[in-house]
Amino acid sequence: MAALPLLLTACGYGSDAEDDAPRAEAAPDAEKLSAPEVRIGYFPNLTHATALVGVQEGLLQKELGGTRIKASTFNAGPSEIEALNAGSIDIGWIGPSPSINGYTRSGGENLRIISGSASGGVKLVVDPDTVKTLDDLKGKKIATPQLGNTQDVAFLHWIAEKGWKVDAQSGKGDVSVVRTDNKITPDAYRSGSVDGAWVPEPTASKLVAEGAKVLLDESDIWPDKKFVITNVIVSQNFLEEHPDVVEAVLRGSVRTNAWINANPDQAKASANKALEKLSGKALPAEVLNPAWESITFLDDPLASTLDAQAAHAVSAGLLEKPDLKGIYDLKPLNKVLKAEGRPEVDDAGLGVR
Repeated sequence: MAALPLLLTACGYGSDAEDDAPRAEAAPDAEKLSAPEVRIGYFPNLTHATALVGVQEGLLQKELGGTRIKASTFNAGPSEIEALNAGSIDIGWIGPSPSINGYTRSGGENLRIISGSASGGVKLVVDPDTVKTLDDLKGKKIATPQLGNTQDVAFLHWIAEKGWKVDAQSGKGDVSVVRTDNKITPDAYRSGSVDGAWVPEPTASKLVAEGAKVLLDESDIWPDKKFVITNVIVSQNFLEEHPDVVEAVLRGSVRTNAWINANPDQAKASANKALEKLSGKALPAEVLNPAWESITFLDDPLASTLDAQAAHAVSAGLLEKPDLKGIYDLKPLNKVLKAEGRPEVDDAGLGVR
């Protein structure tokens, strides 16, 4: 069944503005794959560091040979899904909620999840003067990025697990859920408009720099402390027409994650340099360092956690029960992983057959 209108939106960072990143230069004598160019999309956000670093260091372009990368950046999931639907991008890094929404709204026709990219990087941070324990959240005002977004769903589910009541649409109840753009959440916290926030990095660490305290890391409430925060998706048409290009991008993504994990300090600096190019401002060390440490970069899409996130949205009344069978096509990724001598990953029964 289709998702309810205007719900399950962004991955949780910024607005809908789009900004073109520089076009990567392919080697002039390198052999082109089946497409002369691949258009990729991602967020100027640390949880999308696989793309940030992969482009910045030329690791993605290296695998594509003479096929050029054209990169575009987005600040919210809906605009990236719209770009994928319109054929403006071919492959994107994006959060689980917009992936689910894009898949269900199209009746399973427009995208496939083809890889994981990152886990974690979401925290509940609060004013330590007014909130000292988790039980103190009752009666407080807590920001989430957007109605129905990945963090909003997670917080509503956590509230329900506590036995508290909140109307999902209005955000009113035992806790006031205040939907606030991450760009202005630090100002809202500074002014006292909210008592805290359930937000992704680097917003969480920006609030800590303003005096907030981390009360809960979302990783701590998931099995094995892992949950998907960033997927890699592809247009189904592009996957069918250019499987060699998709495989090359996935090989670049896998090798970028390997480089990030082998060289964390260099990778962190590279991601910050990319953010500075895109936004005009690098993250200060007091924000960058704790934010980076809370994110795990991995190729496994953690499919069972995406299924759980969809179930949480259903129980909150933000999504009609979706049929997610076929949302994953991990065959190209598993081919790459096998060639790298790595174990295959699982689609939790939600893959194409």
